[in-house]
Amino acid sequence: MTGGPSLIDTLGWLVDIPSETGAEAAIGQALIDRLSDRNEPSDFTRVDQSFVVGRRTGRPLLLLVGHTDTVPSQGQGPAHVVDGRMHGLGTADMKGGLAVMVHLLEDEAVDAGPFDVIGVFYAAEEGPADRNQLEGVLTRVPWLAEATFAVVLEPCDREIQVGCNGVVNARLVFTGRSSHSARPWWGENAVTKAGEWLAKMHRRPPEPHVVDGLEYKEVMSVTRAHGGIANNIIPPRFEVTVNYRFAPDRTLEEAVAHLRAVCDAADAVEILDTAPAGPVDAGHPFVAALAEASGSRLTPKQGWTDVARLGMYGIAAVNFGPGSATQAHQAEEWVDLGDLEHAYRALRVVLAG
Repeated sequence: MTGGPSLIDTLGWLVDIPSETGAEAAIGQALIDRLSDRNEPSDFTRVDQSFVVGRRTGRPLLLLVGHTDTVPSQGQGPAHVVDGRMHGLGTADMKGGLAVMVHLLEDEAVDAGPFDVIGVFYAAEEGPADRNQLEGVLTRVPWLAEATFAVVLEPCDREIQVGCNGVVNARLVFTGRSSHSARPWWGENAVTKAGEWLAKMHRRPPEPHVVDGLEYKEVMSVTRAHGGIANNIIPPRFEVTVNYRFAPDRTLEEAVAHLRAVCDAADAVEILDTAPAGPVDAGHPFVAALAEASGSRLTPKQGWTDVARLGMYGIAAVNFGPGSATQAHQAEEWVDLGDLEHAYRALRVVLAG
């Protein structure tokens, strides 16, 4: 695109449109209005507060994927630039990625390139997983599953982050028997019953798993604990929540079985929610082309992203977007403006052919 707003202008415009999870209507409409300058109404498919934009001509499909919502405000003001960084809510996570998406979708060289480039703008990523609207988009726009590749433009520290860990959350219950605290031998303390297992969890190191030459770290952490009735009652029940981040070489079923084995000291284990790991597509031709264009190294994604959700629909994908993951959800969130240009230029090289 020649003329018009710069990448910096576009990012500032997006940051100044509030879009906390559950309130994405305004930013969605603003994006549709802007992209309507280069697209026909028939090129848009709306799904709740999300939308897909682009025209299929028979070339291989390439998806650019980004969420429009942010976490709640922590008092950030309007977008502003200081020392080569734009500050403001969502600058890194992930309105920088949205700005790059917009400019690529407006770029004539990309439009004339070897791919039908489709933008997927979806809501509610920062909220509960079961309300993430990418699932609805993929269900109601089934032809997206025909995509050759997808790029999720989450902040990636100028790396190409491949695959991602899966997640299992579980509630463990240790049961005892209540009694007066002056006579603890008449009961069984459910909290201290868990002590030996908790000590093992405290010492539990990350477990490395190498997949396609990339080392993913499995971690299993206690994230919540609750027990006790009163100061003078031996607690008959102690509940612990465990969060397990597993490597892409495990299936969801294998991960659940492994968690149950590690937690077999508990009297009961309840699986609360799960999400599969993202497939590793390090050898995909698009990844090689993007690595050459960007000069970025391939790294494993330590955490969960919607690369996994895309993988469930058979869509190969990576994370590659401007900004640092360390800035996500920070009160003083910022993005390096050089990262915007780096992500845009690298993707433009590949998409324009």
